[in-house]
Amino acid sequence: MATYELPDLPYDYDALEPSIDARIMELHHDKHHQGYVDGANSALDKLETMRENGEWGDVKGVERNLAFNLSGHVNHSVFWENMSPDGGGDPDGELAAALDEHFGGVDQFKSHFSEAAKGVEGSGWGMLLYDHAAGKPIVSMAENHQNQSPQGATPLLVLDVWEHAYYLQYENNRGEYVDNFWDVVNWDDVAERYDRASTWTLSGTE
Repeated sequence: MATYELPDLPYDYDALEPSIDARIMELHHDKHHQGYVDGANSALDKLETMRENGEWGDVKGVERNLAFNLSGHVNHSVFWENMSPDGGGDPDGELAAALDEHFGGVDQFKSHFSEAAKGVEGSGWGMLLYDHAAGKPIVSMAENHQNQSPQGATPLLVLDVWEHAYYLQYENNRGEYVDNFWDVVNWDDVAERYDRASTWTLSGTE
């Protein structure tokens, strides 16, 4: 039985236009995200068979596939919710206060996040994470889905900068895609994630 399932998009394929067009959303969700779900489930099945048979020949490769595909599934599940046709603008409340404290303001945070996303080498993600060890939000650049992402951190806001996320519309202009992302950011979702994450430390609730 499959452990992971593809979540529904919380809006229509064309709801984020003009920032992200409908065809990209359809392919990105239905094909690419589904591929990560299928890959993660396949890796789990192979690991179960290895445990049953006591044969561990390619366990390193299977565990690597699980990390890659499961990270892709998790990141995309957050990504869809991080966007909204009613998005854009700036955050307020506790999230805005945290961005002011730790980044010098919302504009400074946006600049930091944008430059990180634009600067990811190859394929990956720009990410705002809650670092439970330090008790504060941090910006991270993830290569592929799982490399260079710190342990013990919860994703709050993520931006997919794999070429499949933007190339049909923006071609090689990743920068324009990143800039237009701010027009669809669902700050309510990011704030809810921040509120939940900020109540936890590595040893449990504060």
